[in-house]
Amino acid sequence: MGYREYRGEEISVFFDKDICQHAAECVKGLPEVFNVKAKPWIAPDQAAVKNVVEVINRCPSGALKYKR
Repeated sequence: MGYREYRGEEISVFFDKDICQHAAECVKGLPEVFNVKAKPWIAPDQAAVKNVVEVINRCPSGALKYKR
């Protein structure tokens, strides 16, 4: 299926559910951006871009990527 885009004002986040290992680094790191109970579950504009980048870089599987 590949990556799905979640577009924000300054950053777009891409997520591939097929390679996610559910380590929950994103959900624990920035719950205001990565909220599995919300639709859409990724809201890039809910935190500073540098914080979003920092959390995405901690993703162990590579399921999360970003583009500024």
